[in-house]
Amino acid sequence: MSELNDATELRELAAAEPIETRRFSLRDFMWTIAQPVLVLGSALLVATMVAGEWMDHKLYALIMILLPVPLLLLAERVWAKRKDWLLKPHELWEDAFWLGFAALLWGPLISDFYSTPISDGFRALRDRSLLDITIAPTTVLGLVGGAIFIKICSSFVYYWLHRVQHESVFFWRMHATHHHITKMGCLRGDRTHPLEYLSLAISGPIFLALFGASDEVIAVIAAFGMWNGKLNHSNLPLKSLPVYDWVFATAQQHHCHHAHKREQADSNYGCQIILWDRLFGTYCGDTEVGQIGAGKAEPLSIKEQLLLAFYPTKRLTSL
Repeated sequence: MSELNDATELRELAAAEPIETRRFSLRDFMWTIAQPVLVLGSALLVATMVAGEWMDHKLYALIMILLPVPLLLLAERVWAKRKDWLLKPHELWEDAFWLGFAALLWGPLISDFYSTPISDGFRALRDRSLLDITIAPTTVLGLVGGAIFIKICSSFVYYWLHRVQHESVFFWRMHATHHHITKMGCLRGDRTHPLEYLSLAISGPIFLALFGASDEVIAVIAAFGMWNGKLNHSNLPLKSLPVYDWVFATAQQHHCHHAHKREQADSNYGCQIILWDRLFGTYCGDTEVGQIGAGKAEPLSIKEQLLLAFYPTKRLTSL
């Protein structure tokens, strides 16, 4: 009788297994397609707005800047990947500071909302490009294709600049601020030292200018980057989609880059495009990370984060 009961139990477990597997597979599928749908979908939406000539700066700001932040913050509360990464009120205020800081420093380079010597200088460089190339498509697919092409090209320079920052203490000091976070969150991608904007972020504008990218293509690139940057730093159980993750960087890959373990942190340098990591041997495919952060992996004040770039090497490496 005991053997009969055991056999019955095994049959019941075997019968139940496919149902359980299907249940988990559906959830995994949703979190696997979420990032590609949001990132490429936002680029397609902006391209459609541009091609259809119903592009409006206020609508663009709503969809690409104002909506992602509250939606992702809410999503992190409901579907947090890790409870220990949930941010406390003072941490959210700190992220808000860095978000505003980023808007003032980075926005003038890519946005028509600003009229500054920086944006005027960019357009002057673009109009005098020695390559005699202009990427100014007018169709939806042309705009998306042009944006992805420029993103891949500019990421080649970004990859090497980023890699040097990890391999040289001198250049690490301007990048350290971004890695001195102990939790992942959708706003943490904006935690960037002003000096880093002058170094790491320079590759994008240079390629935009050299290739003569139109303002419409820039708008599509910006939409791609805004959503992808926030998702890659988010505290959400996003999974990498095969094939897509051979070219485009995903949250799983970027979480590895922020890990406390050096073998994980010194990898996946492409924050938007992962292709160059795969080609140059710095790719890490780990799906889980432990502690997040650099050095002692302890939170630093905003003042200290801003001063990191000016600390002597001994103090910089002791934090």
